[in-house]
Amino acid sequence: QVQLVESGGGLVQAGGSLRLSCAASGSIFSIDSMGWYRQAAGKQRELAATITSGGTTNYADSVKGRFTISRDNAKNTVYLQMNVLKPEDTAVYYCKAYVRRYSNSYLGLYWGQGTQVTVSS
Repeated sequence: QVQLVESGGGLVQAGGSLRLSCAASGSIFSIDSMGWYRQAAGKQRELAATITSGGTTNYADSVKGRFTISRDNAKNTVYLQMNVLKPEDTAVYYCKAYVRRYSNSYLGLYWGQGTQVTVSS
């Protein structure tokens, strides 16, 4: 099995910063792309940022210039540095990863359990 565990969420004032971490563990041969998605109350889950195994990044327009995604392949961990936070960034943030469990297996999609980020005005 593969587990993704997020940490780093919390309550912060508008203009503040938070750093989210997501560590993958279990039976892992390699990890392809990783990403952060978020879901505000009453809304659909949406992309925040993704990063490939080679380091190519992609951001939602709403977070460009404020959020930075990075990863440590040796630790199977992805990070999301969030700066200049706004109340509209309030959501549950989920980590996603495409994981190959064995050298000859397919890529499986895994999600973390989510971490709450609340930005007060």
